[in-house]
Amino acid sequence: MNCKNCHSKIHNNFCAHCGQAAKLKRIDGAFVLHEIKHVLHFEKGFFFTIRELLIRPGKSVREYISENRSRLVKPIIFIIITSLIYSLVEHFFHIEKGYVSLSDEKIAAVNVISTWVQNHYGYANIMMGLFIACWLKIFFRKYDNNFFEISILLSFVMGIGMLFLAFFALIEGLTHFKLMAVSGAISALYLSWAIGQFFDKSKPMNFIKAGASYALGMASFSAATWILGFGYDAITK
Repeated sequence: MNCKNCHSKIHNNFCAHCGQAAKLKRIDGAFVLHEIKHVLHFEKGFFFTIRELLIRPGKSVREYISENRSRLVKPIIFIIITSLIYSLVEHFFHIEKGYVSLSDEKIAAVNVISTWVQNHYGYANIMMGLFIACWLKIFFRKYDNNFFEISILLSFVMGIGMLFLAFFALIEGLTHFKLMAVSGAISALYLSWAIGQFFDKSKPMNFIKAGASYALGMASFSAATWILGFGYDAITK
């Protein structure tokens, strides 16, 4: 028979040219569950990725970049899933204020942006990563890592940071104890430790530079939203 995808001859259960199955499986509950697991990359070790990034983040990310990219979940998928987890927890327990406050009653556009960031902090966190990556590139310019490799590092470690925030948001929602400041501090400390490990854990200054890059990246993001909001208001008025 011929492959229904590339029309090559099929001699076994799969097409030797494109890999298409000779006979497709029937779509049922097991098929749908398998597809969900595949999309979320649980088959490639979602929980294994979390464990590795908690225990040895620097080594794990370096190996992903330069040696083996099959052991960990894809970095972009990882931060999207972890951001979604945080967003669901925050929405379910109605955590009213986000981790970043940018609002100014005098500037309408800044209020709109601030509201979006607070209500979608998980996804805004991805954009913050671009600002942090720029500062990391400046502070660690002596290391042979380009902007995209640094962005991969941030996708992994900021994904773990989102899980920290989600965990404490869950505890806060159940107990009503205000833990936002605690979770933010723990997340920032983890990022500084993980990034410092990635570049060179034997140099204490690397952890300080990592923390400074994180703080400056967050400040730059806040400044960018202010400039965007102020500029929009200035143009439309």
